[in-house]
Amino acid sequence: MNAHLLPRPTERAALFDQLAARSRPDLLVIGGGATGLGIALDAALRGLSVVLLEAHDFAKGTSSRATKLVHGGVRYLAQGNIGLVREALHERTTLLRNAPHLASPLAFVMPSYACWETPFYGVGLKMYDTLAGKAGLGTTRFMSARQALDALPGVRSQGLKGGVMYWDGQFDDARLALALARTAAAQGALLINYCPVTGLVHENGKVAGVTCEDAETGRSYRVSAGCVVNAAGVWVDQFRAQDAQATGRPAQAMVAPSQGVHLVVDSTFLPGQNALLVPKTRDGRVLFAVPWLGKVILGTTDTPRHDLATEPQPFPQEIDFILTESARYLARAPQRSDVRSVWVGLRPLVKPPSNDGESTGKISREHTVLVSSSGLVTVTGGKWTTYRAMAEDVLTKCITSGLIHASPRSRTSAFPLVGAPSDPAAASAMARPPGMAAYGTEAGFLNTLPGADSPIAPGLTEAMVRFAVRHEYARTVEDVLARRSRMLFLDAIQAARCAPDVADIVQQETGADPGLEAFLELARQYMLDPVP
Repeated sequence: MNAHLLPRPTERAALFDQLAARSRPDLLVIGGGATGLGIALDAALRGLSVVLLEAHDFAKGTSSRATKLVHGGVRYLAQGNIGLVREALHERTTLLRNAPHLASPLAFVMPSYACWETPFYGVGLKMYDTLAGKAGLGTTRFMSARQALDALPGVRSQGLKGGVMYWDGQFDDARLALALARTAAAQGALLINYCPVTGLVHENGKVAGVTCEDAETGRSYRVSAGCVVNAAGVWVDQFRAQDAQATGRPAQAMVAPSQGVHLVVDSTFLPGQNALLVPKTRDGRVLFAVPWLGKVILGTTDTPRHDLATEPQPFPQEIDFILTESARYLARAPQRSDVRSVWVGLRPLVKPPSNDGESTGKISREHTVLVSSSGLVTVTGGKWTTYRAMAEDVLTKCITSGLIHASPRSRTSAFPLVGAPSDPAAASAMARPPGMAAYGTEAGFLNTLPGADSPIAPGLTEAMVRFAVRHEYARTVEDVLARRSRMLFLDAIQAARCAPDVADIVQQETGADPGLEAFLELARQYMLDPVP
């Protein structure tokens, strides 16, 4: 690997030295999820000086807890939201092209158990193809019962009439977030995790920067900035409230959080490379069974949530819904004892003024960008697939509001992320077990690190842990096993078993407490029925 292509170090003390030395960046971003990271990359590519601060770890919140789909949104098509679907289909192709080592096409099959379902849903999916146009990933086709069984070996055969196959995509959300962070850093942006913004700084009624704190040392910093973007996801209203209090102007809450629960089971429940989609369960919800990294994800729910916990817990009725509905469509009904991991994500749905927060089914999945009277720019809503378009919209708003001076043209639509192979065909499908493919062109460098031949668990070596700390901002066992490796999301018991070995390496690399006990407690929360 050429010297200029070597992975950049992410040594923490050096990052804070840069923060202390950097005078008044053009743009300061609050929040290291998909949206904030996308903004940082777009801004850096336009030549702006950028600082991004994340309170926890990058993608710790919503952005590591998606259903792992890069999709236009079939259910949004059913709701008549053509504009959202068309934009998402375009962005789907862009994401797959820019990060082929972390995203791949995926075929979905809708099994039909009533004669009317195949033609009814097939017509809608043909429209999906039409909207995708040249950005399509494959052609929708009608299937006989035999063909549907061949495509979905684990589906219930009794009463099966046929099916429809269509194409979307899937990805590794947390690792894509890391790729965005590292790509932005390679373009000159400064990104720091575990550095919560503790307040907004106002001068003459305008936002002029932030105060923040190193969560590890407790040291405080004041960072002036030409423009501050609030991209804190479901937590954006906290900063809007601070801004309103400082300026004496009211700020209505923007977000009505919705909770999505996912259960992970072994691939034996749905063998093969194709996903199952039930567009309408008995209570009108959508059910997915998605092969991902050697397991199968079952979900998801869409339940209002009124608290904003960083580790939200599933409601019992959500678990029951997923297991009960899965049993109606899978030949082998999953039981509680079959669940390897359960995880929950909060979606930042945009709240209309008249909404009472009690129902999220019809709340907008589109994003919203607002600029307060003080100049605080807030973005929320949207979904992972459209992160790049959201970032572009934010910067357009910043430019038209006179908050930054930069090129009006984004460069991100054709800018490969760190590790992206030049030949997209070289990437492996996301349905396969985790391994070296996720590192793309950096796999060779990874194999030069100590422990490359020392596995900790399937798909995880000692070298991968060292790489996570040295080049991927990892600070704790959780950072490694939840977001650099996805083991916590795939098998919580296995993650707990290998945590001590990971902790030893993290401590060697950082010299700091790796948070082993905290991770073991967290892993128990990801177990549906924790082991004693």
